[in-house]
Amino acid sequence: MQTLRQSTARSVAPKARSVARPQPISRSTRVVVRAGTVSSNDFKNGLTVEVDGQPYKVVEFLHVKPGKGAAFVRSKLKNFLTGGVVEKTFRAGEPVNTADVQKRDGQFTYAEGDVYVFMDTETYEETRLKKDDWAQFLKEGTTVELLFYNGKVISVDVPQFMDLKVVATSPNVKGNTVSGGSKPATMETGAVVSVPLFINEGEVIKVDTRTGQYLSRVNN
Repeated sequence: MQTLRQSTARSVAPKARSVARPQPISRSTRVVVRAGTVSSNDFKNGLTVEVDGQPYKVVEFLHVKPGKGAAFVRSKLKNFLTGGVVEKTFRAGEPVNTADVQKRDGQFTYAEGDVYVFMDTETYEETRLKKDDWAQFLKEGTTVELLFYNGKVISVDVPQFMDLKVVATSPNVKGNTVSGGSKPATMETGAVVSVPLFINEGEVIKVDTRTGQYLSRVNN
């Protein structure tokens, strides 16, 4: 069984604020995932599919082979438009429509409460999304991928690996080694990550944003 994560978006009008325009990425890339089908046997975390005309992200799935009867895939899908999570079962090997999603480079500029503002680095247009799971690892200036569906930004993909500063954790105890236990640590973005006992406040660590796991300490 594999566990996974979730996300969605909606525009909210922010308060007026004077913000310096961030420097654009040197070159914007555009990737288009054309609508088609994918076998339920090939489900993976984060796969975008279309069910009943709505775009969903696969957030959990399990291949089941019962002693009697046909094999099937049990899944949990998160609706990009509503944020709701539904459970759906597919026959093993059943073709499932993929969502026609366009991706463009963007940049996270700032947050105002639960509203996160992104700039399309190709058009310089701003997009405002309500805070979601992706927000826990975002720093201002981070390059992201904006996900478009029917011409509207529905979510963002953050980089898989982020270097984040530890702002709060219990102090290191003399004698702790790399092979020791772990403790919770709060990152500069507010995310809480389990880190080795030797990690101290002020240090920078590399985090896998897909799993929320500590990977290594970053040399300053």
